[in-house]
Amino acid sequence: MPPGSGEPPWQAPPQLLCRQHARTLWYDRPRYVFMEFCVEDSTDVHVLIEDHRIVFSCKNADGVELYNEIEFYAKVNSKDSQDKRSGRSITCFVRKWKEKVAWPRLTKEDIKPVWLSVDFDNWRDWEGDEEVELAQVEHYAELLKKVSSKRPPPGMDDLDDDSDSTEATSN
Repeated sequence: MPPGSGEPPWQAPPQLLCRQHARTLWYDRPRYVFMEFCVEDSTDVHVLIEDHRIVFSCKNADGVELYNEIEFYAKVNSKDSQDKRSGRSITCFVRKWKEKVAWPRLTKEDIKPVWLSVDFDNWRDWEGDEEVELAQVEHYAELLKKVSSKRPPPGMDDLDDDSDSTEATSN
């Protein structure tokens, strides 16, 4: 209707006006991608994990509905993924379809939503971990070689039989 006709301008339904995005943190591991939806005292929590996306919704302590939908960077194994709720957040453990492939971002699109951030407290560059682990194994093998080489035991003729008993009586 034209302005001035007595009808109010179009308004979104109240549930759309109150809907917001939950602040979301994420980090990458060789087998899983972890997401934490930061909502204290959440109610009506719904998490749907599909092979290419996650849909999250809940209400916060003030009754405001929060809704996030994320199209994943790559395919995931929805059957082997799960979520866990605590008083402060909802954490999702999403199993990657292709393990040991780093995700440069969580989303399919190369656009970062303002509500999505990297969880730097849990982030770890794991791509080079295999090389570090291999170097540690090689170092350990060298130590074992040194220890297990067949050498005669050290000589102990310079030790007195009474050295232990003298120390025990003087203390």
